[in-house]
Amino acid sequence: MKKFVQVGCGIRGIEGYAEPILKEFNNRIKLCGVYDINPKRAALVSEFGGVEVPVYDDFDKMIDAVKPDTVIVTTKDSMHDFYVIKALEAGCDVIVEKPMTTTFEKANAIREAEIKSGKTVTVVFNLRYLPFFARVKELMQEKAIGDVLSVHFEWLLDTEHGADYFRRWHRRRENSGSLLVHKSTHHFDLINWFLEDDPVAVNAYGSTRFYGPTRENRSERCLTCPHKKTCEFYLDINQPPMDKIYLACEDADGYYRDSCIFSEEIDIEDSVSVNVLYKKGAVMSYSLTAHSPYEGLRIAFNGTEGRLEFCKMDWRYPDLGQGVNNVITIFNRRGEKIVIHAPQDGPGGHGGADEKIRDNLFIGCNSDPLGQMADTRAGMMSIGIGMAANISMKEKRRVYLSEYYGDL
Repeated sequence: MKKFVQVGCGIRGIEGYAEPILKEFNNRIKLCGVYDINPKRAALVSEFGGVEVPVYDDFDKMIDAVKPDTVIVTTKDSMHDFYVIKALEAGCDVIVEKPMTTTFEKANAIREAEIKSGKTVTVVFNLRYLPFFARVKELMQEKAIGDVLSVHFEWLLDTEHGADYFRRWHRRRENSGSLLVHKSTHHFDLINWFLEDDPVAVNAYGSTRFYGPTRENRSERCLTCPHKKTCEFYLDINQPPMDKIYLACEDADGYYRDSCIFSEEIDIEDSVSVNVLYKKGAVMSYSLTAHSPYEGLRIAFNGTEGRLEFCKMDWRYPDLGQGVNNVITIFNRRGEKIVIHAPQDGPGGHGGADEKIRDNLFIGCNSDPLGQMADTRAGMMSIGIGMAANISMKEKRRVYLSEYYGDL
């Protein structure tokens, strides 16, 4: 039975990895230890999973004591490289949450450590496993619209989901690399995967005009805010599971999960527009809005043989999604309109995608016809777009990924 350890025990770490391992995969793999900079939060793994798991006060001690086969990394994004590289140097395979890391330098260091170690890094892009996106991938492989010439991609986060990034550690660029790295890595990976192509050059614009210090009635956090009775963005951190995972653990590390979204320390964009050139010639226009009144996405592919388009509304907006969710429309050159009803989302995290990818991560993947398992290179290419976009906005220029990756 393979031995696993995990570093990082926030909500995603516990609910997405530790708890399912202990409850669903404990007859195949063993979670032999957990570590988090907050020991109280690490101790919750046993409570949520229903199985006693050793808690270590040091990552190196855990590696030395357990000698695991695989290390799961679900820490703050900016620390991914630190633990991934340590795990590789210890002779372990690694499963790392997206984004793989936050800078070009860190990405190159992970790649070099992986090659030197002979071990494997798997980057978790669970959206590849969403049934809807898997169907789009099949259509792309079938050349349903020929060769893709251009992509138009809009992703909207509403003021429940979008605002949450501005409460958490993600709001600092030094922690997350910005939403273009933390969040958009999912989106960029989807397009890279659909096209089976590499991004070459990026040009971007962005701003922060909705969140940040845009209103006077603000405070340090929601819990003690004098304006909480009138603020539409008030978050009650006393609600589970945040009360146990964060509020009850604050005294160990001082981290507030309900920081004010109008804080002056916010330095990431809430609106971005990105243009990407791909190696085979396709171009993509991408926008991310983190303050929309509703949540969903729209994508259109223009190809040599027609156009494929779809929109997908979040389940919280059933009226907006009625008649369009899980529907893919193709317009071919013969004037025909072809409507394809893609598979429905399944139960569980991220529309059932979490369950599917966990099977491959923890049981094994005998065949992968759609190429859903993502490696280091895929991780580098997805964050590469976001990191190049950050540089483009800062330096006001077109940025080539080869400037930082060389001939990857």
